[in-house]
Amino acid sequence: MERRKFIKNTILGAAGIGLTTGLYSWQIEPFWLEFVHVKMPIKNLPKNLIGKTVMHISDIHVGNRFNYQYIIESFEKAKLLNPDFVVYTGDFVSYENEEQFEQLKKVMKFAVKGTLGTAGVLGNHDYGGDWLEQNVADTITTILENAGISILINEQKEMNGLNIMGIDDYWGMNFNPKKRMSAYDDSKANIVLCHNPDVCDLDVWNNYKGWILSGHTHGGQVKPPFLKPPILPVKNKRYSAGEIDLNDGRTLYINRALGNLYQVRFNVRPEITVFTISKS
Repeated sequence: MERRKFIKNTILGAAGIGLTTGLYSWQIEPFWLEFVHVKMPIKNLPKNLIGKTVMHISDIHVGNRFNYQYIIESFEKAKLLNPDFVVYTGDFVSYENEEQFEQLKKVMKFAVKGTLGTAGVLGNHDYGGDWLEQNVADTITTILENAGISILINEQKEMNGLNIMGIDDYWGMNFNPKKRMSAYDDSKANIVLCHNPDVCDLDVWNNYKGWILSGHTHGGQVKPPFLKPPILPVKNKRYSAGEIDLNDGRTLYINRALGNLYQVRFNVRPEITVFTISKS
């Protein structure tokens, strides 16, 4: 009898733990935003920019897969930090149909913008089905530009002394990093935006030294304790999340995503990164 009771209690305990973990992963962690603060030394930084902040937002995934009111609330929290620069690294929508255009317009009325500049790049989901719909990317770009975000498609834009270079999405239709990096000027204070961190392994960087800000991975969204994420949408499985020294003068930072591709997270909280910039 004691053995039966022990087995029964063990099964009930395991079921209770499983249910609690499932509810946490579904209803709590996907909306438990973390502001991650990181120091960012930049070569050639003008003195007037020392101590300024660059806020990095990625993968908001506006659509029908989770309640995007959470994104609006997160934007309102982020505004309280009064960032100097704000950069977005793609996947503004989880595109299914034209409904996402109206949803994105609603959300971007609350967009976080920097006092000194705001820029972004597109992600693969911003190119519609199979990442092949140019009209989807064009419409999303227009919505974002109207919201005050300069979308850089293999372009650069100097904003009050900080030169922001944007590489279009690796899986998208306009991917052309050589076009952007061939014009790299190492005398400027540069940062690079690219949605997919796999771009870091391509021979396109023209001896660039500096920071590369990416998203795309969501940190795997689910990460067992002490183990690597089982699912990462990149070739280089080293590219999961956080700061990575590429050992050649480049530093990669992968944001864990503010939104959710699907409403489940475990041990990978959603993130907005706040960099404090200094002279390298």
